[in-house]
Amino acid sequence: MDLLRSLPLGLYLEQPQTWLHKIDPRVKFAWLMSFLTSYVLANNLWRVLLVVILIIATLFAKIPRRVWRQQMGWLLMLSFFVLAIAAVSPDAMGVDYQPRLPANEQILTQPANSNNIAPEETTKGEKYSYVLFHKGPVRVTRRSLELGVSLSSIIFTVIYSTNLYLLTTAPEEITSGIESLMQPLRRFKLPVTEIALTLTLSLRFIPLVLEEVQNLFRSVMTRAINWKKLGLKGAFKVWMTVAQRLLDNLLLRAEQMANAMMVRGFTSPNEHRVQWHDLRLKGLDWLAIATLVLFWGIRLAVGTKV
Repeated sequence: MDLLRSLPLGLYLEQPQTWLHKIDPRVKFAWLMSFLTSYVLANNLWRVLLVVILIIATLFAKIPRRVWRQQMGWLLMLSFFVLAIAAVSPDAMGVDYQPRLPANEQILTQPANSNNIAPEETTKGEKYSYVLFHKGPVRVTRRSLELGVSLSSIIFTVIYSTNLYLLTTAPEEITSGIESLMQPLRRFKLPVTEIALTLTLSLRFIPLVLEEVQNLFRSVMTRAINWKKLGLKGAFKVWMTVAQRLLDNLLLRAEQMANAMMVRGFTSPNEHRVQWHDLRLKGLDWLAIATLVLFWGIRLAVGTKV
């Protein structure tokens, strides 16, 4: 099991350089925040559209298939299971609809008035049913299906949009972009540089965590432990030992990183300002900004929940 290859969450793709790599990190951060906030108070059509946009952007950027295939596959599978479970779960409405007409076959004559349309019919004469599917214990209602589509699309959007941003943006670019956006906060005497440096170290620490988890899993698998003979209590002790060892290794890595910074003189971020990137908006960035304005225009026009 190679976590760094099969599940590269939070890792940066250095090669090949796609057009997503060339966009300014501040513009990409604005797009990320738009994906993470535009689904709030939005209808399900817009939420499904966000999923489609992310998939199209991945394919159009020509990111290698080996990079996104398993990530997108697992996320789509997870979203499908969430959709299925939520659709067949009780909708918690507790509403029992009863017909207005009596249950017997007697036909009552009522005046032909538009106000006397049966609640089970629409103005077009088509029958309306709150229960979409009901067979045995499986019951799918309009409310449960709507909830399932909402949850599954939000899960995919939140996880995949964040991963796509980290995949096409170097940690140093993220730091420079966020530090540039946080410059107005210096007036309130907030440690902007310290926050940016901490963010850089956190992003650089993600591959180390995955590597430690991978090494510990491999060490457990190579020992050929008989889990059936250990039982539940014995297996719990083994995994607690593994978790303790993982924590010790991560603390050791953090201490080594801190010592390396101190040896190089990084005692204060203000004394060692590193200019990671020269942030300048180019033609592609302005095109992305114009598309973002159009994105929010469509969201406010057709994406708002009624």
